Amino acid sequence: MKFHKEGYASLILVLVFSSIVIGIAHYFFNEFLIAKLFAYALSGFLLITILQFFRHPKRNFTIGENLIVSPADGKIVVIEETTENEYFKDKRLQVSVFMSPINVHVNRYPIAGVVSFFKYHPGKFLAAWEPKSSTENERTTVVVKHKNGTEILFRQIAGALARRIVWYCKQNDVAEQCGEMGFIKFGSRVDLFLPIGTKLNVKIGDVVKGSQSVLGEI
Repeated sequence: MKFHKEGYASLILVLVFSSIVIGIAHYFFNEFLIAKLFAYALSGFLLITILQFFRHPKRNFTIGENLIVSPADGKIVVIEETTENEYFKDKRLQVSVFMSPINVHVNRYPIAGVVSFFKYHPGKFLAAWEPKSSTENERTTVVVKHKNGTEILFRQIAGALARRIVWYCKQNDVAEQCGEMGFIKFGSRVDLFLPIGTKLNVKIGDVVKGSQSVLGEI
C-alpha cells in the first residue's frame, strides 16, 4: 500500500493543523484532560481520513486485448443507451461508475491504444448521481482508439465533494491498459461511452475495482 502523490499537500495541511490544535490544547487547556483528548482524537481522525482518501494499493492488473477494464473503483449506477453529443454525436452505450469518498480515487485507462481526443471542461459541482452532472459539472473527456479502430470515450466527473480533477494524459499519448491516467480528489464518477452492442459483464449495482474488474468486451 502506497500513499498517492496527489495527497501530499492535503497531508501537510492536516499535519500542520493538527500540530496547531494540539499545541493550543496543551497551552491554553493543559489542566483539562478532555480538551487534550479531543485534540488528539480530532487529529487522529483527520490523519486516518487523509490516508484513506489517498491510498494507492498495489493491484494485479487484468490485461486483455479485447477487454474493457473498469477505470475506477466504485459501483455501477448507470447502464443505458444514450446520445453522446460532444465527440461521437450518435448513440452509445453509457456505463457509469460512482466513486464514493471511501473508494480508491485513481483513474486508469480501460483499454490500450492512442488518446485520439482530450478536453477539459470547467463547470459546476452538482451531486455526481444527478444526470446533469455528466454535461454540467467540471469534467474531462478522454477518447482512446484501440488498434482495431474502436474508440471508447470516458469522462472524469467532479461532484459535490470532489473539487479537483487531475489528469496525466494529452492527445496522441499512448494509453496502456490499466495505466494511471488521472485522479479525482474525494470521489465522484466516471462515465464510459461504448459502441452500441458491446457485450457487458456487469449490471447496475455491481461493485467494481479499477484495473481489475472487466466491464465488457470490444
